[in-house]
Amino acid sequence: MAMLGLVYILVTFIVCFALVHVIKLAVVGFFSLKKKPPEPEKKPEKKPEPVYYIVEKKRARKSYSEPKEIQFKK
Repeated sequence: MAMLGLVYILVTFIVCFALVHVIKLAVVGFFSLKKKPPEPEKKPEKKPEPVYYIVEKKRARKSYSEPKEIQFKK
């Protein structure tokens, strides 16, 4: 008897799940019928904007003096 109750609960769940989704799809389809497709608007031609390039200055290399010799006390 408990197994029969489990089957009824499962069938009820599947039927309700399917019914809710069918109703949601019907509502979406109904509202999509009301909307008119947007008319494409003609855009006036725009002049192309100028292109700016970023130019980096080359840095001068630093010149280093000769290395100094270090002596340690013993």
